[in-house]
This record gives sequence, structure tokens and C-alpha cells, in this order.
Amino acid sequence: MKRRLLSLVAALVALACLVYAGDYLVLRIRVATRHSPFGTVTVRSYYAIPEKNNRTEYVFNDARDQTCVHSIFAQLGYVPCWYLARHADKPIEM
Repeated sequence: MKRRLLSLVAALVALACLVYAGDYLVLRIRVATRHSPFGTVTVRSYYAIPEKNNRTEYVFNDARDQTCVHSIFAQLGYVPCWYLARHADKPIEM
């Protein structure tokens, strides 16, 4: 039983490494052939300032574009575009 569990965990780790390496390879090919490996998402950040009466004051900053990468995982130091599009509002807790 212990041996099967260990082999299952090893297979899952190997599969995860293979998927990550494949994602990186596809991204490198897209960079080399200039097939839009990067994108931009407009990110809006704001300060959430708690007040004494249990309310929160919001101070909004200007929206700015942030570079992202078209891949499944974070690659080359950029966040994936699918993740950044879902988390475009960035609260800064005070």
C-alpha cells in the first residue's frame, strides 16, 4: 500500500513538472516566433482605510496597464493573463 501511494505521488509530481515544462516550451516558441506571448491588463489599485466607526474609506489610484504572459503558469517573471484579468482590482489594506 505504501509503495503504491509513493509511486502515485511520484507520478503526479512528474506530471506536474512535465506540464510546467511544456508550458514554458510553448511560451519560448511564441517568444521566438513573435506570436503575442505577452498581453496587458488594466489594473486598478485602491487603499482600504479602516475608520473608527467600523467603516472603510476607499481611496482609488489611477488605473495602469500591467504586462502579463499568455500561459498557464507564471513564466519569465510575469503573472498569467488569465489570473490577472480575474484579479484586476488590487486592494491595499492599511
